[in-house]
Amino acid sequence: MRKRRVGKILLAIAGVLVLTVGIYAVYVFSSYYRLEDNMPLMVTPGEAAADAVSPGETYRVASYNIGFGAYSDDFTFFMDGGKESRARSAQAVEENVTGALAEIQALQPDFALLQEVDVDGTRSHHVDELTMILEALGGDYDASFAQNYDSPYLFWPLLSPHGANRSGLVTMSRYAITSALRRSLPIEESLMKLVDLDRCYSVHRIAVEGGKELVLYHFHLSAYTSDGTIAEEQLEMLLSDMLAEYEAGNYVIGGGDFNKDLLGNSDEVFGVSGEEYTWAQPIPAELIPEGLAVIAPLDEDDPIPSCRNTDMPYGPENYVVMVDGFIVSDNVTVVSRGTVDTGFRWSDHNPVYLDFQLRETAR
Repeated sequence: MRKRRVGKILLAIAGVLVLTVGIYAVYVFSSYYRLEDNMPLMVTPGEAAADAVSPGETYRVASYNIGFGAYSDDFTFFMDGGKESRARSAQAVEENVTGALAEIQALQPDFALLQEVDVDGTRSHHVDELTMILEALGGDYDASFAQNYDSPYLFWPLLSPHGANRSGLVTMSRYAITSALRRSLPIEESLMKLVDLDRCYSVHRIAVEGGKELVLYHFHLSAYTSDGTIAEEQLEMLLSDMLAEYEAGNYVIGGGDFNKDLLGNSDEVFGVSGEEYTWAQPIPAELIPEGLAVIAPLDEDDPIPSCRNTDMPYGPENYVVMVDGFIVSDNVTVVSRGTVDTGFRWSDHNPVYLDFQLRETAR
């Protein structure tokens, strides 16, 4: 009798566990959604934003993946093979975001592109990083926010779940943004869609003296995919859109986190073996159409990586790579470019920048 009662108890516990898992699975899949394509974005106006840019003048665009405020130089992330899934505290988030914004302010960009900005997240202790950015920079810049992540509560890792998080891309411009649009990128339809982002890019139009437009693209492409064709499809869509704007006579600049090895041989350039790290593959050259060019912000005399893998704290053995950079149309002259060596103090990325001029004749 006693064995039978124990068996019934164990069976009941197993039944409760199965029911709980089933209810959770229903919750996750029923909560999943994607934002519609071609979604207009609200632009928060900056008090000092100027009306238009001018051909022949030099401007600076900077890009920085701030890693939702979690990635100090000793932080490791579970999806990269590390141990942590959340920032260590709200104070740590505030310190990291504040440090990252100081790096951006030191660059004095005309256009700033910030990725992995949490507006409400378990992983970032519910610190509103968008408000922090607007309070620090908003007076001088027009700004938009494009959501690319809104996950249900993810109970993994079990002891410290990644939780529910909402995040996106923040674009800032010292020149008036006349319109802003969110475009939805293709993503995997497998279970990977639950851990990848709602990938997108944003498109911002800025007037150019003489009647043309500077069309500024901001993107954060996929890293954690099981199907490599998705990453290529994302690039093909982005590049096709950019090429159409160039062929229409506009100036085109894109920037952000490619999650691709922009050098094609970062392990050789930075002297750290990358054989076991397959997430940052080179961009196939045949995907880049005539009229556009990918710009890696590398100083060959002083090569600085833009990203580190977070399976271990930052150090000499840490795998590093160049994944952050820019795309420009042929009517844009690259004056200079570079990567700021922060020692990965505030994020798993370093900020990158591009100085450029618009040519007098758009085509």
